[in-house]
Amino acid sequence: MDTDHQTFTPGPETQRAFRDALGRFATGVTIVTTQTQDGPIAITANSFASLSLDPPLVLWSPAKASARFRPFAEAKHFAIHVLAADQAALCSEVAKDARRFRPGDLTENERGVPLIESALAHFECARDAVHDGGDHVIVVGRVERVRMREGEPLLFLQGQFGGFRALG
Repeated sequence: MDTDHQTFTPGPETQRAFRDALGRFATGVTIVTTQTQDGPIAITANSFASLSLDPPLVLWSPAKASARFRPFAEAKHFAIHVLAADQAALCSEVAKDARRFRPGDLTENERGVPLIESALAHFECARDAVHDGGDHVIVVGRVERVRMREGEPLLFLQGQFGGFRALG
């Protein structure tokens, strides 16, 4: 028997181990923005994924327990920003403060959605659907416009930021 592996059934008593197992999967790092009556708001998310090329759909999953949940679950329009390797500090700041932006940090599209122009890529979306996903919801966005630039992505693995190194 291989003693280097841990096997368990996910449940309340193994929640930390389950989270640690999920943390073995490296993800990109995004900031999602939307406009509220009180101004722009942002949230960090590593749950971003492409869903469909035709029609162009993406998804992300905010936690129901988040204080920022309602504005994002209800947003008709939002933008998902893929962060570059040199934007870890921005990610950490937004994780602590949903409105951490300073004058000049954001522009807005014609729908008023805040955009982080320095992001590696951003996807301007209209909400297509919201599905229950346990302690999260799955927000499906129809991509209306994309902007991208060259650069290295910011990655997240086992609670730490990092970069990508090609094997060859």
